[in-house]
Amino acid sequence: MLFAIYSLLSAGLFTVLDAGDVALTEAAVGAGISTILFLAVLAMADRHERPARGHNALALAVVTLTGASLIYASADLPDFGSAEAPAQTHVASYYVENTYSDMGIPNMVAAVLASYRSVDTMGEAFVILTAALAVVALLSAPPRRRRRAKPETDGEAPP
Repeated sequence: MLFAIYSLLSAGLFTVLDAGDVALTEAAVGAGISTILFLAVLAMADRHERPARGHNALALAVVTLTGASLIYASADLPDFGSAEAPAQTHVASYYVENTYSDMGIPNMVAAVLASYRSVDTMGEAFVILTAALAVVALLSAPPRRRRRAKPETDGEAPP
């Protein structure tokens, strides 16, 4: 529930910062769909944990290799907030200088999302649609019947 509250507060912050599309995505996916999925998984999970059989060495190797690759690749990233980062030296200056003349929209964020990054915005819409379909599929699954444990009798016949 704390994640849902945090996502809802983040959506409110994005609304105050005039980033309506990000606020809508955060509210729909962060506060809405992920909370429903989390609660549905909790409802479907068994009450008691069963120990895993054996160890999966392949999974451990894949996770270790992926983590090591990500740590190695992060060494090439520019410093956080660096003015010399490629996004600041090439793309951002073009957007700042040409957005109004290209689009005629005074809100730079809306202009960039609606035109320059329209494919990315369409991708966000597909993410929301996919998440909504996953919730519908998960919630429409028939509920499992839980087996009740039989009460143990100490060798006595029931009355």
